[in-house]
Amino acid sequence: MTAHKIRANSVLPATRTPLTLTTADGLSLVAELAVPVDREPVATLICLHPLPTHGGMMDSHVYRKAAFRLPALAGIAVLRFNTRGTWSEQGTSEGAFDGGVGERYDVAAAIEYAEFADLPDIWLLGWSFGTDLALMHGLDPVVAGAVLLSPPLRFSAPEHLAAWAASGKPVHAFVPEHDDYLQPPQAVARFAAVPQAEVVPFAGAKHLWVGDAERVLDEIVRRVAPGVALPLPTEWDGPVQHADTSAYSAHNLAAYRDVPVPGPAQTSG
Repeated sequence: MTAHKIRANSVLPATRTPLTLTTADGLSLVAELAVPVDREPVATLICLHPLPTHGGMMDSHVYRKAAFRLPALAGIAVLRFNTRGTWSEQGTSEGAFDGGVGERYDVAAAIEYAEFADLPDIWLLGWSFGTDLALMHGLDPVVAGAVLLSPPLRFSAPEHLAAWAASGKPVHAFVPEHDDYLQPPQAVARFAAVPQAEVVPFAGAKHLWVGDAERVLDEIVRRVAPGVALPLPTEWDGPVQHADTSAYSAHNLAAYRDVPVPGPAQTSG
């Protein structure tokens, strides 16, 4: 079979199951679980997306590519969901955006599902606002650790960092060199409160990781599934489908503008 170059819209084989997550406060959230078709997963990613007010959703491009590729290339299960009030092509979750407060129930529902489904080695993968959700609401006994993409540390507070520090669980902060909200030197200072935290600068990258998804996926896999050979393949010699991503692009135009993130910015003190 001819090898296919893996492109942004390439969908590699996986068992993909649409889900409804039910929160403790009675909301139904749109979700999807993607697992390998030919083996048990070696690890699990629960994806916490960027601000829905700025176009963030379960299909934001890094998460979409993770779900399209990682079950086949790395044996990793990928659980994505829309937080309350968030739209994607799969549907809109009930409720309304709550600035990181009510979303604690959304995070809990996803973790509970992963535990109930006996998914292994559960990691939180937060991006922007999703990193604040991970730090504020994700410190659960079944969670192995957290990978944070472009953490702004705007909604989370020092007490949340202190709780993760006390837990001893690994925290990996991937910080773009040209991030709009928290750049590597400031991130090193802020995450010093978590002795086990790793701050990983990404030269040339920006907050939205446009053009850097492959680098990011490799480094995520390096930390959550260290037995997987890297870099991940850029070609696939099996069956490939192709997703129509035009709807995502149209919906997310606002996310590519330089607009301020709402919510309190914590000081470095």
